[in-house]
Amino acid sequence: MSGYLSGKMRLLYMISGLLAMVACRSEQDFKPKPKGYHHIELPPHQYVLTPDSLPYIFEYSTHAKLMNDTSFVAERYWMELYYPEFTANIDVSYKRIRSPKDLRDYVNDCYKLAQKHNIRAESIEEIITKTPNGMTAVMYQLEGDVPTTFQFYVTDSVKHFFRTSLYFPTSQKNDSLAPLIRYTTQDMVHIINTLRWNPKVADRLK
Repeated sequence: MSGYLSGKMRLLYMISGLLAMVACRSEQDFKPKPKGYHHIELPPHQYVLTPDSLPYIFEYSTHAKLMNDTSFVAERYWMELYYPEFTANIDVSYKRIRSPKDLRDYVNDCYKLAQKHNIRAESIEEIITKTPNGMTAVMYQLEGDVPTTFQFYVTDSVKHFFRTSLYFPTSQKNDSLAPLIRYTTQDMVHIINTLRWNPKVADRLK
């Protein structure tokens, strides 16, 4: 733990650097947008709290719809943040930690889910830090034409394990999507900074 970066400001500085790298890369590799790509005026960032019926609480974008995850692998309290204007998804999953083995398995699963894009990714950077609420956060920044460019998990290492991943289900190249990627990544950083557990629900889970 001694090597972990801590504090909200350091986290913001690191993410700002990541976003700056994405911006620089977009400028250096600029190409005309493919035919049919519509310019999107990005709205200002605004946030609202999740409902208190979930075991976690965080602030998410008012421009996204919070919906139940309907995939066949979904578990209780798994959600989706869908941006209808961007056609982007932030998948949200939550697991209860019941043993040290659970924690190891969840961490390994997150690592594998990030690394499975290694064939197409130009790079995968792992960043470990502390959230403002004192929990461990591990972020994966992926570069290249991959369907997911940012993933993270947050855990208290005792009871709670929370993971999200950003997806753009489109054939557009990520160079063209760079403004949207920066925008939604900033929203995900806001989730990290505001995430906490909801005792009204989480303490009743077994």
